[in-house]
Amino acid sequence: MTADRVELRPGFYRDSVTLLQASEAIATSAGVEAALIAMATPLNLELYERLAFEAAAVASATPNDLLIAVRAEDEPALERALALLEARFTAQVAVATVGFGVPEPPHTTAAALRRGGTLSLISLPGAHAFVEAMDAVQAGASVMLFSDNVPVEQEIRLKDEAARHGVLVMGPDCGTAVVGGLGLGFANVLRPGPVGIVAASGTGAQQVSCLLDAAGVGVTAVLGTGGRDLSAAVGARSTLAAMELLDKHPGTELVVVLSKPPDPKVAERVLAAAAALDTPALVAFVGRGQRDLTAVTADVISALGRPVEPPTEWAAPYDRHPRAGAIRGLFSGGTLCDEAMAIAADTLGAPIHSNTPLQAEWQLGADLRSRGHLMIDFGDDQLTQGRAHPMIDPSLRLERIAQEAADPTCAVLLLDIVLGYGSHADPATPFAPALRRARELAAADGRDLAVVVALVGSAGDPQGRDATAQALVAAGASVHLSNAAAARVAVELVGGADR
Repeated sequence: MTADRVELRPGFYRDSVTLLQASEAIATSAGVEAALIAMATPLNLELYERLAFEAAAVASATPNDLLIAVRAEDEPALERALALLEARFTAQVAVATVGFGVPEPPHTTAAALRRGGTLSLISLPGAHAFVEAMDAVQAGASVMLFSDNVPVEQEIRLKDEAARHGVLVMGPDCGTAVVGGLGLGFANVLRPGPVGIVAASGTGAQQVSCLLDAAGVGVTAVLGTGGRDLSAAVGARSTLAAMELLDKHPGTELVVVLSKPPDPKVAERVLAAAAALDTPALVAFVGRGQRDLTAVTADVISALGRPVEPPTEWAAPYDRHPRAGAIRGLFSGGTLCDEAMAIAADTLGAPIHSNTPLQAEWQLGADLRSRGHLMIDFGDDQLTQGRAHPMIDPSLRLERIAQEAADPTCAVLLLDIVLGYGSHADPATPFAPALRRARELAAADGRDLAVVVALVGSAGDPQGRDATAQALVAAGASVHLSNAAAARVAVELVGGADR
């Protein structure tokens, strides 16, 4: 007889990656049938309900509570799993005892920076990130603020304070940076070179830098600014500061500025600033009617006097004949999702529904239910509260792959897989079987489901870019280093090339 245990621990916080690792460890232990170890956010409570645990047990839950829910085949297996969980929570890293001649460890960010350092990476829940970031800025350090869900008013205050101290704030919600050859956040293994990138889009920066790397072109730095930096409220505060820094950098021969669609007046300000730099600059805004990131990369390569070659792709095992039905795009990268939506909308002339739509009337409902062509950004703030980013935790996308495979109106699955440090250590392991099962399920229903993958990564990434591509092809996907190329193939597969 199965045994369940559900527990709420008020005020017990662990970061989302630690909790993801704990959930995976408990779920795969002997005799365990289901496990969810997570902060009790609304999204995680939905997952709890889908696992069919008792609803009344979490009636009083708040996002500040740790939720522990475990189902095992019997009581002894349940007790073993809970003991394993407690062991993970109580394990401590050994540290030197403070005594005579041993300095006491610093208790604040500023105290740590006073011992040496010019850059602080902060990754805390958004409600608590501002204080630490301000502490670092006022200590004279630049900040990479990985945290999302930081109020825009706090972002503006941080960036104004950074300007007064002559430092840079990258973020909030800055996922990618490369500084002094060191990758921060989600970062790829890139060769050094002459291109400096300023990006208000993390996966946009990863796409361009990886395509440059594949072409033999390296970077001096990748400076993220946060997705809201080019909004009317923030006014490109960090983007303009980062452009000035790269303009003064002796190794930077070309400055590239990337962003999702900006506020029009802010865009004019950025373009004017780029024209005024001593270093040649190229500005690219992802969106409808704009050049895609692959085309922008080709412009960069050409500007450096290098030959341009089409990005690598690995052929799919299916025919590329048009299919009746819709594209269902399941993305971990917001900029990649935006780019694919723009390409599909421009070509198909049809609504592309999304949780982050290009047009307000294309907004998906809160349940994200499928209707027509759609593309979901699983990295959006609303879907990452209390959860690890989808580049780390594939579970929501894996569930949606199975759901779309069972939908007779789904003709093409389009998704991105982003490699590099910080991302899932081996994405082929969860995704290849899921994509294979999706195609088999559709085939049993008489449908030839097409799967198209944009694989963003460099040859040096620890996951093994080419091996990952081959595993996905073996599962039935076509794989493309260019997200734009993947989106165009998906559009062609629903007859878009004929429209």
